[in-house]
Amino acid sequence: MNDLFDPLDKSNLSFTDTGPSASYSYWKDSWSRLKSNRLGMVGLIMLLLLLVLAIVGPLLTPYTYYETYLHLKNQPPSLQFWFGTDELGRDLFTRVWWGARISLFVGITASLIDLAIGVLYGAFAALVGGKTEETMMRLCDVLYSIPYLLVVILLMVIIGSGITTILLALTITGWIGMARIVRGQILQLKELDFVKAAESLGASRFRLMRRHLIPNAMGQIIVTMTLTVPTAIFAEAFLSFLGLGVQAPIASWGTMASDGLPALRYYPWRLFFPAGFISLTMLSFNLLGDALRDAFDPRLRL
Repeated sequence: MNDLFDPLDKSNLSFTDTGPSASYSYWKDSWSRLKSNRLGMVGLIMLLLLLVLAIVGPLLTPYTYYETYLHLKNQPPSLQFWFGTDELGRDLFTRVWWGARISLFVGITASLIDLAIGVLYGAFAALVGGKTEETMMRLCDVLYSIPYLLVVILLMVIIGSGITTILLALTITGWIGMARIVRGQILQLKELDFVKAAESLGASRFRLMRRHLIPNAMGQIIVTMTLTVPTAIFAEAFLSFLGLGVQAPIASWGTMASDGLPALRYYPWRLFFPAGFISLTMLSFNLLGDALRDAFDPRLRL
C-alpha cells in the first residue's frame, strides 16, 4: 500500500494565505475598504495636512498672531504676507493657523467628551433597561430641548466668555446624540447569542459592557464621533463670529471671519481664508465620516 503514495515535499509548501479567500479581521477588513474609498482617503489626507499645518504653520513666519503693524494694514497676499494682513497689520497666515489650533482643539476635545459620556450613559441605559432606562432617556429629551445658544449666554454670565465656556456649552447637550446611538446598538447586540451565552456563564454587567457590547459597537461609535467633530468646529466658529466665543487678541476662524465680513468688498482675502478653511475642514471630516460609515457597515462585508 505504501508504494502507491509518494512523500510530500514540504520545502515547496507555503503557509501564507494571499489568495482571494484570505482571512481578515474586522478592523483589517474595514481599513482595507476605507483605503479603497478615494473620497474618504482624500478627506483623511486633507485632515492630516491641516493638523500638521496647525502645528508648524505659525512657526513658518517671523510674525505672531497678536503683533500689530499699522503701517502694513490690509496688505494683499504677497511673498512677505502669504495670506495678506488685516486691519491692524497682523499676518493672516499666522492667525489662520493659530485659529486652526483653536478650532481643532475645540472640535476634537468636545467630541472626546461626548464620546466618554455618551458611550457610558447609552450603554448603561440599554443594559439596565426597565424604568431606569426610560427615566434616563426622558432626561436626554429634556436636555436636548435646551438650545445651546441659550446655554452659552447663561454660562457667559456665570463664568465669562472663552474656550471653557464653549466646551461646556457644546458638551452639556452634545453627548445626547452619541448616547442614543450607543443605546440602539447595545439593544440590538444584547439579544444576540454570544451575549446571552456570556450572561448565562455568569458574566457581570460590567464585563458584558466592557468585553462584548461596547467593542462590537465601536464601528458606529467611531463614525458618530467623526461626524461630531465638524459640528463642534462649526459651532465654535459660529459662536466666535457672534462674539460669544474666544476674545481678542486670540485668533479663531470665527473671529477672523467676523472681522473680515465688513471688509469683504475691498479686502476679500480677509474673509476668504478663514471661511475657506472652515469649509475645507468640515468637508474633510464629512468625507471621512461617510467613508467610515461604509467601511464599518457589516452588510458590505464579503
